[in-house]
Amino acid sequence: MYCTRKITDDIYWIGASDRRLSRFENIFPIPRGVSYNSYVILDEKTVLLDTVDYSVSRQFIENLEHTLNGRQLDYIVVDHMEPDHCAVIGDILLRYPNAVLIGNTKTFNMIDQFYDNMKYEKITVAEGDTVSTGKYTLRFVMAPMVHWPEAMVTFEETTGTLFSADAFGTFGALDGVIFADEVDFDRDWLDDARRYYTNIVGKYGAQVQALLKKAAALDIKTIAPLHGPVWRRDLDYILDKYNKWSTYEPEDKGVMIAYASMYGNTENMANALACMLAEDGVSNIRVYDVSGTDISTLISEAFRVSHIVLACPTYNGDIYPVMENFIKDMKALNLQNRTVALMDNGTWAAVAAKKMAAAFETMKNITVLENSLSVKSVMFASQEDELKSFKDAIKASI
Repeated sequence: MYCTRKITDDIYWIGASDRRLSRFENIFPIPRGVSYNSYVILDEKTVLLDTVDYSVSRQFIENLEHTLNGRQLDYIVVDHMEPDHCAVIGDILLRYPNAVLIGNTKTFNMIDQFYDNMKYEKITVAEGDTVSTGKYTLRFVMAPMVHWPEAMVTFEETTGTLFSADAFGTFGALDGVIFADEVDFDRDWLDDARRYYTNIVGKYGAQVQALLKKAAALDIKTIAPLHGPVWRRDLDYILDKYNKWSTYEPEDKGVMIAYASMYGNTENMANALACMLAEDGVSNIRVYDVSGTDISTLISEAFRVSHIVLACPTYNGDIYPVMENFIKDMKALNLQNRTVALMDNGTWAAVAAKKMAAAFETMKNITVLENSLSVKSVMFASQEDELKSFKDAIKASI
């Protein structure tokens, strides 16, 4: 049985959701699954915009055949060549051998890497090129490194629909409702949207900014991404989020306390600080055990808040490994414009704070508060004044 939704009179969502997949790209946990979005335009010429992951290909092909309703497929637009969007191109060409592929030069180089000796006709497009399908016009906008080098987006000029590839996507399966205005996005989707962006696209803020500038010149009425809900109202909401994330500006003034603890003593330091901050009126606080929290969540929160407190023991004369991995990931994803405070613990030779400070010196626009807090084994009441001074420095910087 088909599962499709109409977006405009002649544009249809024909995607599918995978709720069995546990990790996106075999890295990021997706407890709510993920959707693979694909779209069809019915005009004098018919157009398929991207395909799906092979795991949902049976549903997708049924949706496509139902939507075409006996018509031939004229064009397949390939906005993004990652396998979760291009895996079914070969199967579609077997069913519709006269369909012409539309992509850019890099697209076709990648197609030939994924498909061995596949025969197809093609139209190679560049920045600003158009293809008419009858009453509709497709304009192609290059979006390199958002988040692969061949990525592009397709703008349908009459309806104002931006088929945005991986931009504006989010983790999470679609439950029949495919529009962002049909759900409570802030409550149910924003965390997954942020986690998707920061971990997958986060490194490429400059490239996202370039795409946003191009998008600002278009009269966009609908944003149709390859994952997650379609936007047809309140476009400024998601555009503002992408602008903040891609310029590395915090969404919220708040404090993320991330600790790694071997025996609970460093955890106690983190909890004591959280209580002191809350007692002093700082309400936006989140505390995370780095050893037990997936790195994708830690990264997402680091992008969300203005202040990050890291607390860990010294381990083999260095930073505790899971904390070191978190810092390396922040650097790899180009996190900037944050204030960082450091706590360490060591029964002997506590050097983790010093090593963490050195790691942040290699990152852009990170302010490390001058005074760190160091504990030898266990924090006792005799260090309460030190903890208060540490808390005061954090609060003063917010």
